[in-house]
Amino acid sequence: MMQIKLFSSQYKIHRLTDQNIDEIYHLLSKNVLYYEYCPPFVTRESIREDMKILPPGKEQKDKYYIGFYQDEKLIAVMDFIDGYPEKGIAYIGFFMTDTSLQNQGVGTAIIDDLCRYLTELGYHSVRLAWVKGNPQSEHFWLKNGFVQLRETTSNAADEVILAEKMLEKNSGGIHMTEVQI
Repeated sequence: MMQIKLFSSQYKIHRLTDQNIDEIYHLLSKNVLYYEYCPPFVTRESIREDMKILPPGKEQKDKYYIGFYQDEKLIAVMDFIDGYPEKGIAYIGFFMTDTSLQNQGVGTAIIDDLCRYLTELGYHSVRLAWVKGNPQSEHFWLKNGFVQLRETTSNAADEVILAEKMLEKNSGGIHMTEVQI
């Protein structure tokens, strides 16, 4: 079983439940650009559904719908699936930071910490998908080391880009080598 508290070295992490619907909605509903590319616009009911939806062959124990907190304030939401599509691969079904914190390195720090932890656990890659044409999502994931695998169609019939980041020892950090003079 994963220890979600180790997903981040900087933020407190909690599993999100129906008790958190209002604060999740408050965070997600501010990101209007995301929902222009990935309609329909978020609702409290769609959040409830997202908390439960699973990919084929996965069980609820494999799903981590989590919140990242700074000073008791929800600053990011992630839907994480353990071992999908196969063992050794983690899948990020959804990730969003508070719009007031975007472009400040918060999302990148969270993804870097998560990748470091997964590497320690022996995972070899992280996968995800973004809606084709969404410049904000594409820029973020490419900047964070994800490589496009292929275009495909999601359950919602949107064209999406499936992407993957390979995990290696020391990945996500600065690699230093000694230079002898």
